[in-house]
Amino acid sequence: MSQEKISFPSIKDVPESQWEELSKKRIYFGHQSVGVNIVDGIKDVLRENPQIKLRVVETSSPSEVDGPVFSHSTIGKNEEPLSKIEAFESFMKKNGTKIDVAFFKFCFVDIDSKTDVKKVFAKYRDSISNERKNFPGTTLLHVTVPLLRRQEGGFKARIKKLVGVGGDGFFGDEHNVARNSFNDLLRGEYGGKEPIFDLAGIESTLPDGKRLSFEKGGKIYYSLVPEYTNDGGHLNEKGRKIVAEQFLIFLATLSR
Repeated sequence: MSQEKISFPSIKDVPESQWEELSKKRIYFGHQSVGVNIVDGIKDVLRENPQIKLRVVETSSPSEVDGPVFSHSTIGKNEEPLSKIEAFESFMKKNGTKIDVAFFKFCFVDIDSKTDVKKVFAKYRDSISNERKNFPGTTLLHVTVPLLRRQEGGFKARIKKLVGVGGDGFFGDEHNVARNSFNDLLRGEYGGKEPIFDLAGIESTLPDGKRLSFEKGGKIYYSLVPEYTNDGGHLNEKGRKIVAEQFLIFLATLSR
């Protein structure tokens, strides 16, 4: 089910002055494996666009790195979203005064049908509110939770389930419903007020600009475009580049 045609900006639409401003920033991005995919995509884009002069460094202590930097590191534990919130708080306590832009993202395994979405979001919201007060000079960004490709349907999927191969895991529609619900809370709280990088929105947008969606309980939800992934969740070369381009444009626009 597809709907809503979307048009994304292009790298070439960003003036050099914005790329120059971005190159002066000290940025931190906390993540896990999908974040690694995004960073790899950034490196792909940088190789093709020499006008974007961004120094990418993997470190959890960017305050120890001299000069402008796009720093990143793994943060918290997968399937434990509260651990990522706490890890980001710890990071900010050590580095917050020396960072211009800071943010982290949850992984798709952090939010599923068993997650108390409202509880996790409330903890996230309160934590971000505290960090904003403690570090007024740092811009805090928000990132929507990544989605998964919908599980296989039809005869092949039924046979796999019958013989105990595969299974729903994190791929059932009910899990993407939970991720969409968290993202709706995020957009509702910060949309139009604070910067949000809509990772889920990009992941669910087909190359022709239409959103890939499904209906459950009379409501519309979104899922990862299959051609952007090889395993159903992580971004392949095509997916990571599409996301990375929009991520860099988002940061450049923010730096303006």
